[in-house]
Amino acid sequence: MSEALATRSTAAWHSAADGLAVEIVNVIDGRHGGALSGQTFDVVSPVSGAVRAKAPRSTAEDVDVAVKSARKAFRGGAWSRLAPRERMAVLSTFADLIAANTERFALLDTLDMGKPVMDMVNVDVPGSATCMRFFAETIDKIEGAVTSTAFDAFHYILRQPLGVVGLIVPWNYPLMMAVWKLAPALACGNSVVLKPAEQSPSSAVLLADLFIEAGGPEGVFNVVQGLGHEAGAALALHMDVDKIGFTGSVEIGKKMMIYAGQSNMKRVTTECGGKTPQIILPDVADLDRAVTYAVNGIFANQGEVCNAGSRLLVDRSVHDRFLDRFLTVAAESYQPGDPLSPETTMGPLVTSEQQKRVLGFIEKGKAEGASLKLGGGVPAGLEKGAFVSPTVFADVTNQMTIAKEEIFGPVASILPVDGLAEALTIANDTSFGLAASIWTSDVKKALTFARDVEAGVVWVNCFDHGDMTQPWGGFKQSGNGRDKCLEALTHYTQTKSVWVDLA
Repeated sequence: MSEALATRSTAAWHSAADGLAVEIVNVIDGRHGGALSGQTFDVVSPVSGAVRAKAPRSTAEDVDVAVKSARKAFRGGAWSRLAPRERMAVLSTFADLIAANTERFALLDTLDMGKPVMDMVNVDVPGSATCMRFFAETIDKIEGAVTSTAFDAFHYILRQPLGVVGLIVPWNYPLMMAVWKLAPALACGNSVVLKPAEQSPSSAVLLADLFIEAGGPEGVFNVVQGLGHEAGAALALHMDVDKIGFTGSVEIGKKMMIYAGQSNMKRVTTECGGKTPQIILPDVADLDRAVTYAVNGIFANQGEVCNAGSRLLVDRSVHDRFLDRFLTVAAESYQPGDPLSPETTMGPLVTSEQQKRVLGFIEKGKAEGASLKLGGGVPAGLEKGAFVSPTVFADVTNQMTIAKEEIFGPVASILPVDGLAEALTIANDTSFGLAASIWTSDVKKALTFARDVEAGVVWVNCFDHGDMTQPWGGFKQSGNGRDKCLEALTHYTQTKSVWVDLA
C-alpha cells in the first residue's frame, strides 16, 4: 500500500470518488458495449439508497456473443497455446497492474457494495494481486505423466485446458472472488466469460481492461453484466460453456448443477457459504485474544462473509467472562459509518433488501427466545442507507433459526456448551461445512476437533488465517471444489490419455 493511500483523509477519498470515471459495460472481444437490447438496470448506492449508475441488462443473446468470442479465442490458440513462460509473463504483469490500480479498485467496490475503503486497500486488492501472481507462477509447473507399460507400448497423460469457462461471482468480495476463479482459469489456458453480481458490477470492467493492457489477447477474458436469473442462468445453460465456477447461495448453487444437467453436462464447482462455529474451551491460553478474533470473525465485512464465525460455542465455565468481554470489544471495534472514511470498520449492507433480510433474522431471534445483548436495529443517523448495527444474541440454542441459517450480516449467536464433545455435536449439526475454529491449549483436543469437525477449513487458536497454499472450500452444502490453491488447477483442466503401440 502506498503511503498516500495509507494517510488519505475522508475528504480526500470523497474527492477521489467524485472524480472517478465509472463505465459499467460489457467487455466482449476486448470491446466495451451495452446490452444488445439496449436495456439497463439500476446500480444503487448502499449508503444513500440512490441510483448511482446504469448497467447493461444482458440477455442470453449477449451471453452467446461473449461465449462465441471466448471459443474463437480459445481455438485460435493465442492464449491457450501460448508458451507457458509467455503466459506467465502476461499474468505477472496483470498482477502488477492490479496492485498499481489499488485506488480505483478500492473506490469501485466500496461504492458498489459498501465495503470500508481501507479493507479494500489493505486486504482485497493486495490479496487479489497475490492470487494472480501465485497462479502465474504455476503455469510452467503443470505436468502430465508417463506411466509404466509393457515394452511395446508408450502411454502418456496430458493435462489440458477445458476451453470456455463461465465464472459467476458474488457481491461481498467483488474483485477478490473474481480473481480467485479467474487466475487459475487463465493460468491453465482457458478463455473466460465473467458474470459479476448485479449489485457490484464495476470492478470487473477494470479487471478485463487491465488484462488487455498486460498483453492478454482480446476475446480471452470477457465480461457480461446482467441479472442473475437472466444473464447468469443463460451462461450456466449455454451449450458451449465447458465449466461453471460459482460462488453464491446454496439455492443458486443447486440451480447451477441443474442447469449443467439440462444443457451439456458441463463441469460445476460451487462455494455456497457456511455457518462457521468458533469453539472456546476453558483451557484457552489467552481469552482476550480469542475474543478479539471472534469479534473480527463475525463483524468484519459487515458479516457478509461466507465463512463468518457466526456461531460462538463457548464452554459454560468461561461463558460469562467471554460474553462480557465480547460485548465490550464488539461495541468498541465496530460502529457503522461512512465507508469512504479510513476510520470506518463497518459499512452498510449491500442493499436495502439484504438489510431487511438481516433485520428479519434479528426479529426471529428475539421471537424464538434468544437474549438480545447488543445492537438489533438500524444505527441512529444512518437510516437512509442499508446499515445494521453489530448485533449479539446470547442464550441461543442450536434449534433457533439464527443458529441454523446463514444470515450474511453482522449477527453473532453465543451458545453455551459443556465440553468438546457437545461442542463438536453442535458444530456438525448444520447443513453447511465451510470452516470452523477452536481455541484450546490442549493439543489432543485440538487435533480431535480438526479430525472430527465437518468443515473444509479448520483454524486452531486463530481465525481466518491462511495463504495461497490453503485450499478454500467446504463440505456438505457449502459446495464442492477448492479455490486459492494448487488443487484449483485441476478444476480448470482435464486429462487426456495417449496410448502409442510400438509393436
